[in-house]
Amino acid sequence: MSPLIEVRDLTKHFPITRGILVQHKVGAVKAVDGVSFDVNSGETLGIVGESGCGKSTTARLMMRLLDSTSGEIRFEGQDITALEGSDLKAVRREMQMIFQDPFSSVNPRKTVGSIIGEPFAIHKLYKGTGERKREVQDLMELVGLNPEHYNRYPHEFSGGQRQRIGVARALALKPKVLIADEPVSALDVSIQAQVLNLLRDLQRTLGLTVVFIAHDLSVVRHMCDRVAVMYLGKIVEVGKSDALYDFPRHPYTGALLAAVPVVDPSRHGTKRRLLTGDVPSPANPPVACRFHTRCPKAQEDCSQVEPPLQEGGSGTVVACHHKMTREEVAEIGVSWG
Repeated sequence: MSPLIEVRDLTKHFPITRGILVQHKVGAVKAVDGVSFDVNSGETLGIVGESGCGKSTTARLMMRLLDSTSGEIRFEGQDITALEGSDLKAVRREMQMIFQDPFSSVNPRKTVGSIIGEPFAIHKLYKGTGERKREVQDLMELVGLNPEHYNRYPHEFSGGQRQRIGVARALALKPKVLIADEPVSALDVSIQAQVLNLLRDLQRTLGLTVVFIAHDLSVVRHMCDRVAVMYLGKIVEVGKSDALYDFPRHPYTGALLAAVPVVDPSRHGTKRRLLTGDVPSPANPPVACRFHTRCPKAQEDCSQVEPPLQEGGSGTVVACHHKMTREEVAEIGVSWG
């Protein structure tokens, strides 16, 4: 069975220009640089990494909110990167997005009923105001909002409730795919679990396919079937959640997992490795393996030959010349098993 979404060699370079009267291109920010992955129907794929690694740009490229520099995004076998007009509009009925900031992603001048019901008007699905109101109130109830608050404005809701409004709006068109771009990072910790549980329940109940963007590895473990790890515009490791958390092969994945705070410090190993230095500029990334400037296992070949994504022997696919061993994983204490 073919994947629902196939991303192949996806690239997004933002030009760097100089000049006052005449702009000249002098370089490019390589935000996403040759990313490939699949998303299977009904699964939740997590994309994780440090800030600036290209996660959100990848999400916006998949939604066609940004045009890619090159590469393919196939949805149900159709390349959507060149679609325009009504063809693109039809695809967007099947793919919807939940944004990171619940405060800026809703129009403060519109009522909740108008916000959630706007997709109906755009796609001309419901003509009668009574039918539209019933559908909106059903959606509000589905996401845990009081249907009687149909005529309230966003400022009358908390952050968690506003994010539920965003979820209801995304579900209005009954999409097959939800792309959630760090949907809980702007919320209080006490509210995050409620929204995450809501998303997980909706995914199971409605049979949704979810692409979940996050930097919190604890959240990703809770939500995702498979996980793709990004670093500086590239995917460095991808595999089933259990396999990646129990035996990460890429040193970057290991460092991310070792940095997750735990209640019991004894769970950390004797040689806990924390990343040092800043992420290099995506306008001038390191050659070959992009992680070699911060990698504790880097050797000469890491700065000369770019490692391909290949089987890591632990259930993940990894791009690394010198993969972590089980002994090293045990030493730094990253196993979640």
